[in-house]
Amino acid sequence: MMRLSELSDIHSGYTARGRLDPVPEGGVPALQLRDVGTTGETPGPDFQRYDLSKLSDRYFVRGGEVVFRSRGEPNAAAAIPDPLPEPVVVIVPLVIVRPDRSRILPEYLAWAINQPDAQRQLGAEAQGTSLRMIPKAVLENLEIAVPELPTQKSIVELNALARQEGQLLRLLAARRENLLSAILGEVAKAADQKEIA
Repeated sequence: MMRLSELSDIHSGYTARGRLDPVPEGGVPALQLRDVGTTGETPGPDFQRYDLSKLSDRYFVRGGEVVFRSRGEPNAAAAIPDPLPEPVVVIVPLVIVRPDRSRILPEYLAWAINQPDAQRQLGAEAQGTSLRMIPKAVLENLEIAVPELPTQKSIVELNALARQEGQLLRLLAARRENLLSAILGEVAKAADQKEIA
């Protein structure tokens, strides 16, 4: 087990002063809380653009980072696809986690943060009653298992397949329901016709 701070650089996204108004063209794409799903799916590829010029490089992701939802529930993490077509600015309350890729894969890191054990660790240290917030220090101290890179890759691939299977099973169940509904509708119509005759 290793602490997250030993495996990555962690810092807050950009704090916007005042309201952010999207621009129809130009500007920079921004990654906000609403772009990061609660189950850790990959955000993007379409982000709203804002007129945010001359921001420090540290607020941008270019691909291969992990973003973490520090507010609300659940406090999910998502890996940023690598490479991105252009740098994307990350807005608070999202936190940017830049993993040491010689030791940990971004996709594995996001998966590990989203696991029930890690979520319990975070929850035990959360602050706030109505809106759960995870301070940066708590995220830095999060302990996760770090197997060899090939094992991490296998875990990520199996997890993706399990997600895909779940989606297919839900789709199959919905189609079965529609089919059964159509068959029963036909049975009802046929019985009604007979009764009239």
